[in-house]
Order: sequence, then C-alpha cells, then structure tokens
Amino acid sequence: MSGTTQSHVAFVSPPFGLEPRVDFVLDEIEGAVGLFALRTVDAGDEVRLFVLDAAVHLPDYSPVVSDEQTALLGLTDADDAILLVVATPASSGMTVNLLAPIVVNRVTGAGAQLILEGQDWPLRAELAAH
Repeated sequence: MSGTTQSHVAFVSPPFGLEPRVDFVLDEIEGAVGLFALRTVDAGDEVRLFVLDAAVHLPDYSPVVSDEQTALLGLTDADDAILLVVATPASSGMTVNLLAPIVVNRVTGAGAQLILEGQDWPLRAELAAH
C-alpha cells in the first residue's frame, strides 16, 4: 500500500462487532510502516481499529482464502489483495487476530473480514517486536 495515505474501504458485510457500519477509511499511521487506522467514514459515529499490513509485519502468515471469499471481493489477481490483521494493545505488548483477517481489493476498495475456517490460526497471537 505504499504511496497511499488514505483509501476508502467498502465492506461487503459489516466487520464483526461493528454492525451496521460498512464504509471505512484506511489511514496510514505516519512513521509506522505497515500500520494503519481503519476508521468509520461518519465522523459523528467514529469507530477506529488499528490494523497491520501482514506482508510487512507477518511475512510467514499465509492464510488460505476460499474461492467464494475471493469472488465476494472481486479478486482476480492475488497481487490485488491487501491482507490486514486487527492489532490490539495487550499488557504484554500487542496481539493480532490471525483467525479473522481483513482482506481488501486494492483496485475496487471492496473489503471483508474473513473467518478462516479449518485453519489453525490464533485469535490472539502475540506480535514479536522487530
């Protein structure tokens, strides 16, 4: 996502726990490569999540996205997919949700939070410091 400071993301269905919101903006956090704030478009109802670009911070993370999930986002080329994980501050540092990543089609802005069924990814994985 380099070169982009802000992108619109239209979720095909609301992210978990954020119903009924589907319109978000993805803002780069200046000075923190691969860290973004995903926030609602409606300033009167602002909700914000911190998400990490998995390609930058989790190079060994390679979940399998189903054909159905790929079609839902209109993805025809894997290079068009941005794989993000929700980051949550914890007493020991930072955890990331590897079981339910957010995938965004960088061409169309369509996004979805996917549940990776049948895959052994943790809901709360400790993020190792670089």
